[in-house]
Amino acid sequence: MQKHPAIIGIFGGIVGTVLVGIAVWLLIAYTGAYNVAASQQHFDPVRWTLDTTRNRSIANRAGGADISETAPESVLSDGARHYAQSCAYCHGAPGEEPAEWSRGMRPEPPHLSEAASEWSKQEIHWIVTNGIKMTGMPAFGAHHSANEIAAITSFVSALPGLTPDDYTRLAGRASGQAEQGSSTPAGSSRDTQPEDE
Repeated sequence: MQKHPAIIGIFGGIVGTVLVGIAVWLLIAYTGAYNVAASQQHFDPVRWTLDTTRNRSIANRAGGADISETAPESVLSDGARHYAQSCAYCHGAPGEEPAEWSRGMRPEPPHLSEAASEWSKQEIHWIVTNGIKMTGMPAFGAHHSANEIAAITSFVSALPGLTPDDYTRLAGRASGQAEQGSSTPAGSSRDTQPEDE
């Protein structure tokens, strides 16, 4: 039985395209052609690919955690304390800029006072628990309890609606320093790196 030439051509074209793609991928990897310096932004196609892959991956894996829609202030305070100790350096907080050194990370960590509204509670829980590869976002699940992860999740979810005074009060109450908190003044930056990162 004679095979149709068009089918052979299509199949050959697919195989050839795949082989060329693999060759280009290996060429870039082995020649070091792509600049991985954090002092330079990713090219737009690379950034789009990484962002889309991250978002789809998180959306596909998030879910299943038992997270209440509303959290009592004691839980938010516990989350605020953990956030102030480990997260605010990179992500900032209401009335508090991130540490200056974190602005040199690629991708640059999002300011969660605004960006947290883009994620569901389930997605935030997954991110806090598992971290994100090649972003500097650590996986907290290995060294934080389930209750601590839940508290951080609830606090981060509430961040977009918090004022600087809310943040200072919550972080201060959790750490036993009422009305002082662990945040720095707005516009200032921290010069020490957090323990968890």
